[in-house]
Amino acid sequence: MDRQSSAPSQGVGGDASGRDLMASVSHSRIELTRPGGRTAQASMGELRSVDPNWRPPTCWYEPIFSPEQLKAAVATGEGGLVNAHVWWSNRLWVDHYGKGKPARTAGLHLPRSPDADGYKNYNLGKKGMFWRSTVRKGMYQDSKAWDCGRIMFWQPAGAIPEDAYAPTPETLAAFAYDKIRVPDTRVELKPTQGSTVNLPTWMWLDKGTFKAVGVRADLPGTGLYAVTTAKPVALHLQPGTDEARTYPASGDCEIGEDGSIGTPYSREAAATGDPPCGVEYLRATGGRPYPLTASVTWAISWKGTGGATGDLPNGTFESTQDVHVQEIQSVNR
Repeated sequence: MDRQSSAPSQGVGGDASGRDLMASVSHSRIELTRPGGRTAQASMGELRSVDPNWRPPTCWYEPIFSPEQLKAAVATGEGGLVNAHVWWSNRLWVDHYGKGKPARTAGLHLPRSPDADGYKNYNLGKKGMFWRSTVRKGMYQDSKAWDCGRIMFWQPAGAIPEDAYAPTPETLAAFAYDKIRVPDTRVELKPTQGSTVNLPTWMWLDKGTFKAVGVRADLPGTGLYAVTTAKPVALHLQPGTDEARTYPASGDCEIGEDGSIGTPYSREAAATGDPPCGVEYLRATGGRPYPLTASVTWAISWKGTGGATGDLPNGTFESTQDVHVQEIQSVNR
């Protein structure tokens, strides 16, 4: 058959009736919204999974074209991707989807399958959509992106394909994972002008700074959705030097139900004990400050279509701020 494999440019957009979508493999139709209806945008600082072995779904199938949209796209284009990796000339699109000619359907890791039956006149007049593989952004070169090897196929309205790579609520939950926006992790310090050797620096965040945030993902035309929620559970401190001790010793400061971390500094609290969240530096910084890193751990859960629920690996988001430490053994605070 007159076809060739290619690696098209990533992130190509376009609506379902234009030629752009014919050449796009990472333009998912999944819609993301935040609670309250505001459209979600990908965060500049995405959550990073604490589980290095976690692999979100690399590819899945989505409804792409109605019969009318497919016919229009073929009529105005020069060809396009019939699955994530295989490009067909315009003639092959017409032969298979317009004139009913059979075509091969198999992926790199799949045995050769029987030829897929063709379609007459793009299934105009029938209720349903043509489905095609979609690859998670940034994972086109992953070998598992070839697993979704079926060429674009027809699915009647209201039905999900019986396929191992059909989308599920968990697929949508994982898609939304790195689209969650989380607040910056800059903590309050006392003293504010600089820490002192051998005296604890109190660190805290006021209540309400951290609270659960989430993103809803919907796949139009399928009834599938998932709401992925991130809840802050701990703040971890890294002083930026081995010559320091943290409070608590683990460096993990608990986050209260109200979103607060630690206890604000006061003379009375400092006189009665160590800070519940803080750092004691044992050596002055000299000319170069210590890079204090504060990373928040977020527990990730989701719920979706049909009452489905689950958990995804915890995520972290960190920020770094400079801390100057002076060589004074006592200070009047």
